[in-house]
Amino acid sequence: MAINIYKHEFKMRLISVSIWSTAVGALILVFTSLFSSFAQQAAIMNEMLAKFPPQLLAAFGLNGEDLSTVLGYFSFIFLFVQLCLAIQASNYGFSLVSVEEREWTADFLLTKPVKRHQILTGKLLAALTGLTMTNIVVWISSFGFISLFKGDMTYETSTLLLLLLSIVVFQLFFLSVGLVISLLVKRIRSVMPYSMGLGFGMYVLSVFGSLLGTNLLEKITPFKHFDPNYMIQHGSYDLPLALISASVIVIALAGSYVLYTRRDIPSVV
Repeated sequence: MAINIYKHEFKMRLISVSIWSTAVGALILVFTSLFSSFAQQAAIMNEMLAKFPPQLLAAFGLNGEDLSTVLGYFSFIFLFVQLCLAIQASNYGFSLVSVEEREWTADFLLTKPVKRHQILTGKLLAALTGLTMTNIVVWISSFGFISLFKGDMTYETSTLLLLLLSIVVFQLFFLSVGLVISLLVKRIRSVMPYSMGLGFGMYVLSVFGSLLGTNLLEKITPFKHFDPNYMIQHGSYDLPLALISASVIVIALAGSYVLYTRRDIPSVV
């Protein structure tokens, strides 16, 4: 029965996964195709950016990076990729269990010979499969389009791998947080406002953290936990901040199982 739940959930998300994957792949294509022409004017751009306050540049991921280099330019693209992935993962998290309650089919599902933790596990695995498919598209698009448009320039493959590997934890953060919030809310009528709010909200927090120069907000948002500029400059993750994301994921998932097994599911009758 649990495998049937997984298959059903996965089929339900196929169209969504296709749309998100195509959109993110197209985003990477458009930006990387502009690299060669942009790199020619990068000296002028870098000179102009040097006149802006460091906090403002940090807010938009432009601090300390040479935009004429492959990875310097890609770090700017990667910030927008992160935002798209955050909204997608949040959307899946908020809709994971709320969709049945919204459509009054949750009580029908729970009458089947399957335990609640098995239902939640099947749903989570289906959502993770969808996110992994989008992740694969990001990997293929990044390596493919960079190779296609980088010209004679070189870059550190290991650093690009570091950026792309961070996507897994980044997606899990928004998926798990979206899920636990949906279980704390009595009923979610529309998922999109919640997912947009969580995705953009975390991004705005990272912007304000950079503008204000405060470390407090860095501890809250994964946009700071996996800052592309930091990873490129240091060739590693900011481990203390990355561990915060990992801890939030573990706590949110554990809390979700507890909340779901104890949740009072509304009945259509």
